[in-house]
Amino acid sequence: MVLEATMIVVDNSESSRNGDYVPSRWEAQSDAVNLIFSAKTQANPESSVGLMSMGGKGPEVLVTLTTDFGKILDGIHRTKISGHTHLATGIQIAGLALKHRQNKSQRQRIIVFSCSPIAESESALVKLAKRMKKNNISIDFIAFGDLEPESTKKLEAFNENIKGGDGSHLAIIPPGPSLLSDTLVTTPILGADGVAPRGGTEEGGAEGGGSGFEFGVDPSTDPELALALRMSMEEEKARQEKEGKGKEQPKGESLEGIPEENQPLLDGQGEASGSGGDKMDEDKKDDVQKESTEAKEEKEEGHGDGDGDKMDTA
Repeated sequence: MVLEATMIVVDNSESSRNGDYVPSRWEAQSDAVNLIFSAKTQANPESSVGLMSMGGKGPEVLVTLTTDFGKILDGIHRTKISGHTHLATGIQIAGLALKHRQNKSQRQRIIVFSCSPIAESESALVKLAKRMKKNNISIDFIAFGDLEPESTKKLEAFNENIKGGDGSHLAIIPPGPSLLSDTLVTTPILGADGVAPRGGTEEGGAEGGGSGFEFGVDPSTDPELALALRMSMEEEKARQEKEGKGKEQPKGESLEGIPEENQPLLDGQGEASGSGGDKMDEDKKDDVQKESTEAKEEKEEGHGDGDGDKMDTA
């Protein structure tokens, strides 16, 4: 998979307060940022993601390039909505942040959220696009919210002048009942990373796997719950296998170790019967016969010696 360093630029201007996207433009961006981070790091664990804002008094780097999802969440929570956007300046600062990445083998990419009017002129944006292309930086635009013809024309001109081998995309997402992140999955921006679209309802995922995620939980939205469910399932599976082996082993040993007996416990003389007792009786009989034979031989040898002495005396 592609090894990338990605800077995400969010639009925290006053326009992001609008509620035409569920639940609001800013909340929709936050959800999409989580999805982008998960997609990039799952595609390649060595990829890193940074976060910055371009609203307020000026652009601000919230999180430098990192693989820690907690830092991205903290950066989103610290962001305040205010002012207007500084698009060109924000892109330039994001390019500087990518230039100082630790792993120089990572490809450079900037993903920009834009939901407010664009103050920069078309010529200025085209000039900036050519400069970013010269520095081998790919830039993806996610345009939503303010979709006036003038703004979309500027973004299309920017995209036409920055298109390169690594691909720079423009996704224009109008308001609708779907979440911004769900619509974003179907665009080339995340489609190349192999991200599966999220299911609409929990029941569909449980019945037919419609959500496309294990246990019906999206790891990008709740990674801790998904990990806990997976670990619980593995522990339960290991416990069941252990119990199954424990039940089978004693049963097999008992059948192999116990001989079958179809005779009474005592024989006619009141002694214990069975193959073990018969064997012991035979051993005793053999010992008695052996001892009697040896005693008889010794006795015969004794008589032979006595007759020899008598003959010598005569």
